[in-house]
Amino acid sequence: MNGGGGNMWLVGGAVTVIFAAAMSALLIVALYPWLARYALAKPNARSSHRTPTPQGGGIAVIAATLGAVGVALAIFSLGASSDLNLPKVVAAALVMTCLGAFDDLRELPAGPRLILQAVVIAAVIYTLPDQLRVVPLLPWWLERLLLLIGGLWFVNLVNFMDGIDWMTVAEVIPLTATLAVLGIVDALPSYGTVLALALGGAMIGFAYFNRPVAKVFLGDVGSLPIGLIIGWLLLLVAGGGHLVAAVVMPLYYLADATITLFRRLIRREPFWEAHRTHFYQRATDRGFTTMAVVARVFAVNIGLGTLAIISVIVPGRPSEIAALTIGAVLVAWLLTAFARGRT
Repeated sequence: MNGGGGNMWLVGGAVTVIFAAAMSALLIVALYPWLARYALAKPNARSSHRTPTPQGGGIAVIAATLGAVGVALAIFSLGASSDLNLPKVVAAALVMTCLGAFDDLRELPAGPRLILQAVVIAAVIYTLPDQLRVVPLLPWWLERLLLLIGGLWFVNLVNFMDGIDWMTVAEVIPLTATLAVLGIVDALPSYGTVLALALGGAMIGFAYFNRPVAKVFLGDVGSLPIGLIIGWLLLLVAGGGHLVAAVVMPLYYLADATITLFRRLIRREPFWEAHRTHFYQRATDRGFTTMAVVARVFAVNIGLGTLAIISVIVPGRPSEIAALTIGAVLVAWLLTAFARGRT
């Protein structure tokens, strides 16, 4: 992006981030009394907190994200597109937000919850253009089925990993920053770049209130639509021919949640019930402070984002193999450190 167009993107991108951060923070302040009265999260088997804490800060995050996207489109015409991809995913995110809000207040059974989530994700996949392919060697129908399963898992793993203060902040901010850089180098469509900037800004505004010890949690109302939005952005990157970058960026989240799931399945544990067996949770039980955990997660995510960017701007099999290998080593080191705890 050069000349006036590049300057417009810099200004518009900065305004998008600042507006989203400010709107998110102001909405949390406005909503806090209501959340404290009606949406308290009581400690359970999964919790790291010891006292009831308001949840539902995700309402502010999603509202600020969508509001900032609207500002970017209306004032700067950033992300303007005739294919209507952005409105479709916005509508799906709103539906997922409502589902998460209901679950926060009433706690849906696992079966109906997964079915409703799958319907929303299937609707998003249905609207994808036929030419968007992640693994062209697979039959079209099989790839779409795998995308549905992967999308359902990704939405839920973001929810599973939102178990200590600042954990989702330490994931989303580096990831959205990486996506914004990929947008600059044309590895992500402009409307996806705007959405990444808006979500990153909204999480910055939320971060102050979620810092240890948190005054407010995201809740399912935030984690579910955030998982949907990020999953969709990663799909756009992968569908643009950058599958390795799309895998490397969330590699820590994928590894921690997936390994934990398989361990619980092998042990025949009810994996849908609350638990504290994720690597990051075990780390806090074994001597790591919350800040020590999220600082390491943040640093590793910065490293993974850098590897993803390199794999795109230095095209070719060697850079992709190097990105995957170094990323796997980084994640393995972090998981091992968390499993061992402080010694």
